[in-house]
Amino acid sequence: MLDLKFVRENLDALRERLAVRGMEIDLGPFQALESERRSLILEIEELRARRNAASKEIAASKKRGQETQTEVAAMREVGDRIQALEGRQRANDEALVELMRNVPNLPHASVPLGLSEDQNVEIRRWGVPPSFDFAPKGHGELGETLGILDFERAAKISGARFCVSYGLGARLERALIGFMIDLHTSEHGYLEVLPPFLVNRESLIGTGQLPKFEAELFRIDPSGYYLIPTAEVPVTNLHRGEILDGARLPLKYVAWTPCFRAEAGAAGKDTRGLIRQHQFNKVELVKFADPATSYDEHETLTRDACVVLERLALPYRVVALCTGDLGFSAAKTYDIEVWMPGQGRYREISSCSNFEDFQARRADIRFRPSPKAKPAFVHTLNGSGLAIGRTVVAILENGQRADGSVALPAALAPYLGGATEIKAP
Repeated sequence: MLDLKFVRENLDALRERLAVRGMEIDLGPFQALESERRSLILEIEELRARRNAASKEIAASKKRGQETQTEVAAMREVGDRIQALEGRQRANDEALVELMRNVPNLPHASVPLGLSEDQNVEIRRWGVPPSFDFAPKGHGELGETLGILDFERAAKISGARFCVSYGLGARLERALIGFMIDLHTSEHGYLEVLPPFLVNRESLIGTGQLPKFEAELFRIDPSGYYLIPTAEVPVTNLHRGEILDGARLPLKYVAWTPCFRAEAGAAGKDTRGLIRQHQFNKVELVKFADPATSYDEHETLTRDACVVLERLALPYRVVALCTGDLGFSAAKTYDIEVWMPGQGRYREISSCSNFEDFQARRADIRFRPSPKAKPAFVHTLNGSGLAIGRTVVAILENGQRADGSVALPAALAPYLGGATEIKAP
């Protein structure tokens, strides 16, 4: 959530900075609430001053032995009026907060300008896409031929956008999870955490999924719990309502979880295959950083995710998202896109974002720079390190051979019982 003080003092700047996101915002409701807020504050202050002055007069009158019942009754009415106005002020404050919960974060100055993904800027590439002396197949066809992916039985069990994995296909997912967790904990300094997969509404408000993106979530009624769309939600909320020790920053967590997404806005997109599923595994990186160093931490977090692809020998590129392609909560995002031969293009496998204090304000996560310093809001960051299903896609498509078998990355051999390939049954 944006700083209300900033919004109040910079309405024109707010309009301009949201416009580069391709968003026109009607600030009329905000201004109406603000006008009411100022009127309420003024009236409450005037009544309090009147009550204080009257209280002194009543006390003096009592000392002189004078009757004060009329004055006391009048002040009771003033007190009742103040109480009623304070109730309206609390309702006004809640309405302002609710209004601002639907306003996205402001782009960082370094984010390239643009209104669609066509204006995203490529930063760098690694690796060379493989060349084949045959027409490369997509992962769905490869997986079904190899007997490791089953979309038909998954549809029978659950519906569209699900998959059953068998044999080395199932083990490959486990291997990738273990490989990524071990890499990020042993070499990149992250602390592994296994969080709940069900969260309450407050947690989703804290990271920005609610109230705006309710349709994208799976809610479990009547409990009111939600299935997590990403480990970002429970891991970021580990420190909701806390004041962190600035000397311990950055805090760095890595978590594997299943992720559940309704994909309500993805009708007709990637309906078959592992690219866009209702349920998938992901390893997530989350950081809590000092604002002074958060953009350095953003670069290292992105680099940590890239190392996974390099160890797996998968070609990729890093793209800076333009202002119009940023996610709701992000101030700046790098997408890491892996080469998919079956589609003949790069596809996103990780988004690494700096949210600055946007999530921290919503979740009230602060830090104390020094023992006697006033607490300030921390900066939160996260990124996939990586999405497991899409990594499986990249391995199958980049490692395919003319005979239908698939070569597996050497880095995974210790996690696959020494297996270096998948052969058709």
